[in-house]
Amino acid sequence: MTQHPLAYRVNAWYRENARDLPWRREGFDAWGILVSEFMLQQTPVVRVIPRLERWLKRWPTPGDLAAEPPGEAVREWANLGYPRRALWLHRAAEQITEIHAGTVPSEVDDLLSLTGVGDYTARAVAVFAWGARHPVVDTNTRRVIARAVHGSGEPAPPSATRDLADMSALLPHDDGEARVFNAAAMELGAVICTARAPRCAECPIRLQCRWFAEGRPAYTGPRKPVQKRYEGSDRHVRGLIMAELRASDVPVTSAEIGRVWSDDDRRDRALAGLLADGLAVARDGGYALP
Repeated sequence: MTQHPLAYRVNAWYRENARDLPWRREGFDAWGILVSEFMLQQTPVVRVIPRLERWLKRWPTPGDLAAEPPGEAVREWANLGYPRRALWLHRAAEQITEIHAGTVPSEVDDLLSLTGVGDYTARAVAVFAWGARHPVVDTNTRRVIARAVHGSGEPAPPSATRDLADMSALLPHDDGEARVFNAAAMELGAVICTARAPRCAECPIRLQCRWFAEGRPAYTGPRKPVQKRYEGSDRHVRGLIMAELRASDVPVTSAEIGRVWSDDDRRDRALAGLLADGLAVARDGGYALP
């Protein structure tokens, strides 16, 4: 099977221009890749790199993390956001240790059985850690395909069936080239084919891009709902409470939590949500990490 010309050009560009990121380096193991994929969900690369390095220095294997209380994972997660990911990663480490003898599995179905691992993460680990041939599709990849293949300025809302079929049609037959293309398409979307200010003049596939050829028409299709403002939201107050819990080695009193936010209803709702999610526990008359 011949390689799709679009994939060929994107791979050639990537080999010359890819950013030097820790999880792309030779010898970066499957556990490190799994941790990086958890951290990179909805979090910019620049914030992930220092936290990832600290995490892997402290817990270089799944067994090292599994041996600690889950609250330590939440504390080390610090300001990455969505701290439930830390609890899920801790549970995944326990499962890898208990079920897979401490080795991150290589099969997509086994990866999907781990807590917190969805279809994207399972495919990404199988491909980038173990060299399997699967289509891996993130937001950046979807945008590149929407523009280059479909002539649309933005991708339509996610559809696993459609998105994987689109990527499969471009994926090189060779396992190694397929692995490169999965990373290269993401990279192209992250640094060149960006959402707000695409750098078409620097794009290696602008002459093959349908959207560029058609004059970069404005997008008029359906859009994902816009996320609510963070400042003053329940998420914001949850984050403030979590910061108090992470900073203390003893239970935080109700009075101390009361000083975090003046709106009693919002603060109480945020605390109740943290307790329900297992991110906080009642202990010794106060509240602490699990």
